[in-house]
Amino acid sequence: MADSNTIYCGDNLEVLPKYISDESVDLIYIDPPFNSSRNYEVFWGEGQERRAFEDRFGDAMHYLEWMRPRLRELYRILKPTGSFYYHCDWHASHYVKVELDRLFGFDNYRNEIIWCYRGGGVPKKDFARKHDTIHRYSKTATYTFNVDDIRIPYSEDVLDSLPSRYDKSYRSNKVYEGYRPNVKGKHPEDWWPIQPLMPSDKRERLGYPTQKPLALLERIILAGSNPDDVVLDAFCGCGTTLEAASKFNRNWIGIDFSPTACRVMAQRLEDRLGLKEGQDFALRDMPKTPAQLRRMPHFEFENWAVVALGGIPNRVKVGDYGIDGRLYVADLPKATPSVIREGDQHIFESLDRWYPIQVKQVDSVGRPEIDNFETAMRRDKRSRGYFVAFGFTSGAIREVKRAGDDGLDIVPITVEEIVRHELAVA
Repeated sequence: MADSNTIYCGDNLEVLPKYISDESVDLIYIDPPFNSSRNYEVFWGEGQERRAFEDRFGDAMHYLEWMRPRLRELYRILKPTGSFYYHCDWHASHYVKVELDRLFGFDNYRNEIIWCYRGGGVPKKDFARKHDTIHRYSKTATYTFNVDDIRIPYSEDVLDSLPSRYDKSYRSNKVYEGYRPNVKGKHPEDWWPIQPLMPSDKRERLGYPTQKPLALLERIILAGSNPDDVVLDAFCGCGTTLEAASKFNRNWIGIDFSPTACRVMAQRLEDRLGLKEGQDFALRDMPKTPAQLRRMPHFEFENWAVVALGGIPNRVKVGDYGIDGRLYVADLPKATPSVIREGDQHIFESLDRWYPIQVKQVDSVGRPEIDNFETAMRRDKRSRGYFVAFGFTSGAIREVKRAGDDGLDIVPITVEEIVRHELAVA
């Protein structure tokens, strides 16, 4: 069994068989990428970290082929008494249900939950699409369902509509036409009117494009698990499932392919719940070798490099002239000491002072790339800049020296240098 309260960075198809034993998880919720043919580019929270990922699978069959082996792994690790929630939208919902019926069995389909909401735009020639679907399955006929933990208080309108002989305090056993309301509220239906996160939700919203409201996950976790049970989210994005599980004293396991997302989750658990990495939870398998970093998505690699230098990823990528991040002078003492070269003499100057960072996920940066970086530095009136890549050609190094003679201090930094330092201080 994997260690609980752990975030694993990696492809869940690799993480699940490596770490998670058979029938060891009580509740699984997943919100995988929908087959929506959209691209997302997003900044993360106040740190303005940027994550880009493609939600693009072509036709439904391609999407199901990608999901099928992952679903088999999730079925393997689910306890016989466990429950499984699959969150999706109209693009693939019907295809997904057929696949899940084959895996779990038609008789183990418990609910088609409709999460309905308001807000956003509306199409001119279609009805407004304002719901997602959550398919709920059990593995066997014996499963956890804590309805009393998720009952909904009766509204005043309902109470006012009852006869006067009905005890509105819920403390009598009077029956009205064969119906005795539960003291804790009404039994929830299979449609959930829970509002999505809005831009004004500053406290909860992190900027993740498909972030779900905490209230949605709280209801799922309360209904489908008990204290000390194990909850797993194999596509955990910005960590809403992990926060909800921690809040209600469940153990949890989170998996996400994005190193940026994993960092955001860790920060979220610390900021919102006061949990400490290395003490209350663990973050495992973050990329540590050049080979792993070569396989990272491009924008993930950019984020990693900029943050490793102590900088802030650039908010805008269009028209940025190749400036992928900024290293502010006030941040230099926190930056990687073996990477930031000797000679920085202006540590305490104005916060308006910053150094540009450019990142290329290539084996060899040549002279043209250095020339372009020089142009960007001169445009922004920067005297020093940092260029990160896996390697530099001899022509690039000569151009760096020539730029130095002209008063521009360009510091070439290899990925291997950054990795060596991170391993040395780990």
